[in-house]
Amino acid sequence: MERNLMIAGFGGQGVMTMGKLLAEATSQATDLNVTFFPSYGAAMRGGTANCYVVISDDQIGAPVSYSLEDLVVMNGPSLHKFLPNLKSGGNLFVNSTIVTDPVDRDDINIIKAPVTQMSIDIGNPRALNVIMLGVYVGATNAVPPEVIEKGIAHKFAKKPKLIDPNVEAFRMGLEIGKAQAK
Repeated sequence: MERNLMIAGFGGQGVMTMGKLLAEATSQATDLNVTFFPSYGAAMRGGTANCYVVISDDQIGAPVSYSLEDLVVMNGPSLHKFLPNLKSGGNLFVNSTIVTDPVDRDDINIIKAPVTQMSIDIGNPRALNVIMLGVYVGATNAVPPEVIEKGIAHKFAKKPKLIDPNVEAFRMGLEIGKAQAK
């Protein structure tokens, strides 16, 4: 089993945090091999940002792939730039609050979640990436949900009041992902 994931969006949407959380939690709580490869645009906030995460039960040959099983797009420019890299039969995860352009492919699974609006609605606008991580895990079963929940607890160990709200945000996304899984 090997999953090649790209997460792409604007700086400030938590793209890198989402990828790093997935990679670190998976490497700490499972026996799977993981790589995390970030790519920053010219500006941190508002500029483009993307990262690759590869999860495998075998050795990983390269940290970057242009043939993706999974693609998370948090904004429209990322959809247009990276959609050609998604394999036929792959999963496209769309932040439907921001990305409203139609997807002109019928050979992929499209999982939509209004994560920006959801994070605003729960009063935690910085949790959009954690919600989307839940959507991803719920739809793909790439790792058990408990792995990510432990990762959230570890990440926020020095700010314990942030653990429960982020676990709840993750679980909201998890339900959306499970409901839309193919």
